[in-house]
Amino acid sequence: MKVHVGSAATPEEAEAIARSLAAHLGVAVDVHVGDDDDAPAASADPPETAYPLEDDLGPTDRERDLWAEIEDVRRGGPAKYRDRLAEQGKLFVRDRLDLWFGGEGGTRGAGDASASDGNPAGIRFEDGTFAAFDEWHPNAPGRSGRGDGDEEDGESGDRLPADGLLTGGAEFEGRDVHFMANDFTVKAGSMAARGVEKFLRMQQRALKTGNPVLYLMDSSGGRIDQQSGFFANREGIGKYYYNHSMLSGAVPQICVLYGPCIAGAAYTPVFADFTVMVEGVSAMAIASPRMVEMVTGEDIDLEALGGPRIHAEESGSADLVAEDEGHARRLVADLIGYLPDRAGEKPPRAEPKPPKYSPDGIDELIPESPTRPYDVRDLLDRIADAESVFELKEGYGPEIVTAFCRIDGRPVGVVANQPTERSGAIFPDAAEKAAEFVWTCDAYEIPLLYLCDTPGFMAGSQVERDGILEKGKKLIYATSSATVPKQTVVVRKAYGAGIYAMGGPAYDPESTIGLPSGEIAIMGPEAAINAVYARKLAEIDDDEERAEEEKRLREEYREEIDVHRMASEVVIDEIVPPSDLRAQLAARFDFYEDVSKELPDKKHGTVL
Repeated sequence: MKVHVGSAATPEEAEAIARSLAAHLGVAVDVHVGDDDDAPAASADPPETAYPLEDDLGPTDRERDLWAEIEDVRRGGPAKYRDRLAEQGKLFVRDRLDLWFGGEGGTRGAGDASASDGNPAGIRFEDGTFAAFDEWHPNAPGRSGRGDGDEEDGESGDRLPADGLLTGGAEFEGRDVHFMANDFTVKAGSMAARGVEKFLRMQQRALKTGNPVLYLMDSSGGRIDQQSGFFANREGIGKYYYNHSMLSGAVPQICVLYGPCIAGAAYTPVFADFTVMVEGVSAMAIASPRMVEMVTGEDIDLEALGGPRIHAEESGSADLVAEDEGHARRLVADLIGYLPDRAGEKPPRAEPKPPKYSPDGIDELIPESPTRPYDVRDLLDRIADAESVFELKEGYGPEIVTAFCRIDGRPVGVVANQPTERSGAIFPDAAEKAAEFVWTCDAYEIPLLYLCDTPGFMAGSQVERDGILEKGKKLIYATSSATVPKQTVVVRKAYGAGIYAMGGPAYDPESTIGLPSGEIAIMGPEAAINAVYARKLAEIDDDEERAEEEKRLREEYREEIDVHRMASEVVIDEIVPPSDLRAQLAARFDFYEDVSKELPDKKHGTVL
């Protein structure tokens, strides 16, 4: 800083002025006497501290009162509700945040602090601690000294700390994330105006930052007795799902359910990219059992209505089921390792590992007969890096396996027919599951690997009623529209439209490669012989002679559809020795990492 003083000032006076101003303002000061700009008469640097060394200022009662209010908010709802959580098999919300963000999966015991502000070390900040403060706290303006004590625990029976919802920013597994977490001790985690505002702000900020979002859900839905101002408003609870839609495919959204999520609250987990339900405590449903009975007369409990088994095996709404809260965190920690922070970024690579079992055993694993089963997971264990296979929706549509894995450290999304489940035929649920998985992988730049071993789409009246055509077209559409690198392996049978859905040559894969066990045909040998030669075979009276003729025709047909014929006609790109499959896939994914694909210039398709 340059300061001018009168021309009559002495050098001693100039020096004193420089020292005093430097100490007071905390900046370097040059004092010039008169109008001379060339050289200062005196200079002084600020002291090492901007405050005088003898200063003993500290927090005031005002700040201490604020800390006391913050600690009161962090206690959550009435003690009687906190005490019930252990019986319900779940953690108090702030202990849950410590499990997630305390470091090493939770390092702080209840009531202790692992950071200077009392938050777990991984929480960067919390927003909205004082939401609804003036509606319940004795220290709020206009409520001074007011207690409304609860006879059981001496606390207000209408405590609304943080309005029952915690939001903020945190570090999780080395990644910056937005988080929200319901406090079930506050009116069963229900949502009201202030909590809704916090939720919406978190989503809108996620759209700006491009960081993933964790929804730690334990909510009974909207607070019916306080619905004015948040239910149907433009910036009300309905905006949740608009924002979910805007975030979809932009940043990963991961939801973990810790309790009953009913009505509007149940849409957050189904809008999320990935949903984890915790066994024994979580459920989601469009209406509560009581409401279901009122509307339909059906007497049903919450577990049977919308528990983990229902959504993991029948509706397909749950991607993973955790044994307990700690397991839920570990699952999400593994899951997020396959995902980028945002759309347009490459997913993170890991150190390559050899597979669990040697690829040398692949050929022996694949039976020669197309009707003999084997577990495709055993094949993955000889292709993927060891301990990297992470399956999603295992119990839903089991005829197709959808999983993340790593091949030479690279995250890959796998769509694989499962011959142990109805020969790997594609049923409606499996098609729908695979379509959603392909769509998600494509959104987050995760390359795709199709392992084809299917007799095709299932036929019959029941699958028609279940929408085999509608759900089948979604899988074909998703495969057609995916612009990430795709590799297709014809492992064994590739019959009918199954080769279309499984990324066949017509669907712009970077490679279609076959194993020597592969076959590609309109239909399998048994069906084809029956369709073409049924009348001819029926005219043969001798059973032994008829069987011999069937065998001859079947072998002749299989020669026509053999993978060597397909390679000879350049239908497929290459036949690969099974022991070389992993190395081939690694090389091809590496080579095509930055492949460029364009879709037609249009707003969007109409299929999904």
